[in-house]
Amino acid sequence: MNGPTRTPVAIVGGGPVGLMLALLLDRHGVPSTVFDTAEAPHRTPRGNTHNARTMEHYRRLGIATPIRALGLPGEHPTDIAYFTRYNGHELSRLPLPSRNTRMRRTGRAPATDQTPEPVHRANQMYVERFLAEHVRTRPRITLRLGRTVTGLRQEADRVTLRTEDPAGRVHDVAASYAVGCDGGRSFVRRTLGVHYEGHGSLGQEVLGRRATAAHLRLPTFHRDVMTGTRAWSYWAFNSALAMNLIALNGEDEFFLLTSSADPDRTGPGPLADLVRRAAGTPLPVEVLGHRPWTPGAALVAQRFTFGRVLLAGDAAHLFTPNGGFGMNTGVDDAANLAWKLAGVLHGWGGPGLLASYESERRPIAHRNTTAARELNAALGTVERPAALEEDGPAGTAARERTGDLLRCYGERTHSLGVQLGARYDGSPLVAEDGEPPADSWGTYTPSGVPGGRAPHLWLDSWHGQGSSLFDRFGTGWTLLRLGGRAPDSKPLEAAAQARGMPLTVLDVDLADGRDLYGRDLVLVRPDQHIAWRGDRPPTDPEELMARVTGSVAGTKGAA
Repeated sequence: MNGPTRTPVAIVGGGPVGLMLALLLDRHGVPSTVFDTAEAPHRTPRGNTHNARTMEHYRRLGIATPIRALGLPGEHPTDIAYFTRYNGHELSRLPLPSRNTRMRRTGRAPATDQTPEPVHRANQMYVERFLAEHVRTRPRITLRLGRTVTGLRQEADRVTLRTEDPAGRVHDVAASYAVGCDGGRSFVRRTLGVHYEGHGSLGQEVLGRRATAAHLRLPTFHRDVMTGTRAWSYWAFNSALAMNLIALNGEDEFFLLTSSADPDRTGPGPLADLVRRAAGTPLPVEVLGHRPWTPGAALVAQRFTFGRVLLAGDAAHLFTPNGGFGMNTGVDDAANLAWKLAGVLHGWGGPGLLASYESERRPIAHRNTTAARELNAALGTVERPAALEEDGPAGTAARERTGDLLRCYGERTHSLGVQLGARYDGSPLVAEDGEPPADSWGTYTPSGVPGGRAPHLWLDSWHGQGSSLFDRFGTGWTLLRLGGRAPDSKPLEAAAQARGMPLTVLDVDLADGRDLYGRDLVLVRPDQHIAWRGDRPPTDPEELMARVTGSVAGTKGAA
């Protein structure tokens, strides 16, 4: 074994969070090496929702458009529909637009539309494959698939990882920093001796039982069974079973999630029989793969930061799947962490910059896991009486009652507040100024109060690539001068230059911009969260820049 290979950042785990961290680091000019035990990206279905904030991060990397082409066909509805059985009674339906309809609406939206990138439904297996292919085009990223990390040793100036390739050869890697993005059973987290805290366990039940996930091919489902309006999510919901079939390609592939089969004993034959029972009719079923499903509940690691080793994604927090918050929270972890690692490695970040990762992201993990757990609990209270499938008045009444409960549950799944409303209030990197809006996981209120995501604004009527305010933000920091009457910003620019901070100055003359942000000057961080705002430069701009880069302790109030 030769001496260790060197890399600025070693990323353990090549799933979507690890790959996104590598791509965001690359955007900031930081090389990284990604290690994953698997020899190829996952080809089995996993998460299905890429929320608005995640799509905004894809947009920053220039990959939102190709990712939108993945998954369902453009005109396929994304409804969530509930049936007694798939050939039986429809209990409830939450109508949701197709990809093309969403984007047409975005193209006609007002200037203050809340996001340039609405939610997109595409299974993680498609997107992970795309991200891995995209990573291979980036010279600063080294992707080591089939490489298992077997040891981790932290020293004063480095982290040394021991890895093993498929042939059993051992390779050591020395990194300035290491990030564990290696999932719920994270080797990195376990090596550090860190446990999850919160509700549930790695074997958390869903709808009262443990769950099974399967990849299915149903060639006649849309033709012979679901002959009406198509959906993205098809629930079979009766006293005997609960099953969700999620359309993957809009044709014959589906992702099955069910609590009605013993995940430790069910094979392809019993699973196929269960699908036929849910369908209410014999149909051809091919089980392409299946696995026990251990989604967790509301679990958050005791710590996220350990010197030069950090945790992100499922290694840091585990979710019940309701709401689709898990992977998306992990991608937002990566966005928060990437610029901080870049700041430290490029020399303009202070000692408090990486420490702020845990203080900012751990409360968000608690917030989002709680929202998912409440959604799961709400679905678990929906009745599934035997009368649901009966003819006559009793059956009609039961279906109406259950349908009403499902409609109420469906309304609760609207989660724009969770998607866009994460705030870092109280962070030492944020200069407080004003009262933030109330936190609601169902509703997002745009606000220029520091700590929150910068509000979105369309800068022209075209609404294409380049016309979003976010498209004009710099790769690093952005200083907004709003309303056409902003005062001289030279003191702030000079303070940033003296510290070596990458800063873009952006003039936005639209009145809507000044109204949204509430001040003439706004300093936006590289992760698009607001660090400071004011109607004039602070009296001590050097102190402000030191604070927002983690070089001094934060103080209350705007400078």
